[in-house]
Amino acid sequence: MLKRVLLFLLLFVSGFLYAQQLTRFAVVDMSKVYTAFFRDSRAVRQFEEKSAKVQSDIDKITKEIQDLKSKQLDAVQRGDQSEALRFENQAYRRSEYLKDYFNTKTAELENEKKRLMQSGSFLDQVYDEIRYIAESEGYSMVMDLKANNGIVWYSTTVDITDKLISNLLTKSRN
Repeated sequence: MLKRVLLFLLLFVSGFLYAQQLTRFAVVDMSKVYTAFFRDSRAVRQFEEKSAKVQSDIDKITKEIQDLKSKQLDAVQRGDQSEALRFENQAYRRSEYLKDYFNTKTAELENEKKRLMQSGSFLDQVYDEIRYIAESEGYSMVMDLKANNGIVWYSTTVDITDKLISNLLTKSRN
């Protein structure tokens, strides 16, 4: 009987130790958390307005380029090479401007988005909640889905984004 109890304890302890060695990972989409949690904040509304303005400007410049190319085509069909060349140069200059504008504004918006996401109280709340979920569900590591280019595949069962959003929203209402 003592041998059976010792064997059972040995198996139980070895099983426990084996279970302790398993590493469980979770992923979270911080952009989605940020958007859901701060959807109504003034800073986010301003960011979204700025993004919409940039997109509107890009659309306007793109339309101008298309109009210039259309005028160039009309001039070519009329046989007016100097007018066609003038429109081609204008379209080229606007296209170059559009590239520079797009790159500059995209970088500005990305920096602003990072700054918003890294605001102290938001990050503290999120990291505290991630730590709680990870510890209570046995995850050894939680990775930001969008920030880590090394994630090639993951099972949706390890995505804790929706649970994190739910917990944060529940706590913010209390």
